[in-house]
Amino acid sequence: MSHAASPSRPIPEDLLPWVVDAFGATSGDHELVPVAGDASNRRYFRLADAGRTAIVMEAPPATEKNDAFLSVRELLASHGVRVPQLLAADLGRGYLLLEDLGNQMLLPLLNEASVDGWYWSACQMLLGFAGIDAAGRIPDYDRALLEEELSRLPAWFFRQLLGMPASGEEEAVFADAAGLLVDSALAQPRVFVHRDFHSRNLMVVDAGGQGEALAEAAAEVGGAAEGLAEGPAEGAAGSALAVIDFQDAVFGPITYDLVSLLRDCYIRWPRDRVEAWALAQRDALQSAGKLDAVDDATFLRWFDLMGLQRHLKVLGTFARLYLRDGKAGYLDDLPLVIAYVEEVLGRRSASEPALASFYNWWRKAVTPAIAQQGWAAA
Repeated sequence: MSHAASPSRPIPEDLLPWVVDAFGATSGDHELVPVAGDASNRRYFRLADAGRTAIVMEAPPATEKNDAFLSVRELLASHGVRVPQLLAADLGRGYLLLEDLGNQMLLPLLNEASVDGWYWSACQMLLGFAGIDAAGRIPDYDRALLEEELSRLPAWFFRQLLGMPASGEEEAVFADAAGLLVDSALAQPRVFVHRDFHSRNLMVVDAGGQGEALAEAAAEVGGAAEGLAEGPAEGAAGSALAVIDFQDAVFGPITYDLVSLLRDCYIRWPRDRVEAWALAQRDALQSAGKLDAVDDATFLRWFDLMGLQRHLKVLGTFARLYLRDGKAGYLDDLPLVIAYVEEVLGRRSASEPALASFYNWWRKAVTPAIAQQGWAAA
């Protein structure tokens, strides 16, 4: 999740000297130029020197998972996933010097003509994730974490942002719905989960040899399944995808990153297309021996309920980012997330009584509260 950088605290006086020394900068005056940030307390800057550039990450050790960032970066790199190279680190001060992957996020390149190819490339990366022996190397996406994420919805979205008072009815229907979503997540096969895998955390970079590697990977699993392209996006020759913002990775449900990508909080595609992509990835996982046989209905139920858990969490997280951290840009993203929530609740209510009760309450109590918000009409 990323929005424009907004320096809210002074740049530490010792950061620039450290960067210049670590980068071996040789030209005259240097400046740290802010670049787009993310949903954390980390800040990013670009340093230019004699035709070279690097990214500086200032991540206060008291609040940021710098050890996890480095260990997950190494885990992904060791399995052939394109991530920023580490140039230098001072963990005591929370300073990291990273390869500059440029400014080209995937999001603005997605359109009707290109999306199949780009999602093919992203799904190839997810196939690679499924091949990582991640158990015990990253935290488990356990019940406690799933429940903590969902608790952000009433705490921050209902109470703080919408100003809704607590009620016994809300507590009961939310508890039942949350229990269903957590149980579904825990019932799925587990793999490496990035936990924020979407078009703003995928960077388009020079491919090097990665284009050939992706083609070979597709051949090994029998090519593309119906619903996905048979290779990278047209016009993307020489380009590949790199992933960032991976420090929160966990060992968890196999559909999590897939629904994060295909029901992206920043861009929406028609349901029939999304489901075709999801089932194509299911087929690719099975062909690669990463998933036992799962029928369409079961996989799509996993996919829908996992997406609902994620989007309910995101409503609380985005509200918190605005109210606690002053990041107002996330308000603009709420209507799409709400649309995802209501679409799945509406479709799944007939077969999931816990969701039917929650959706009935939502339409009675939450929908009118949303309608009073200025961002809802934007």
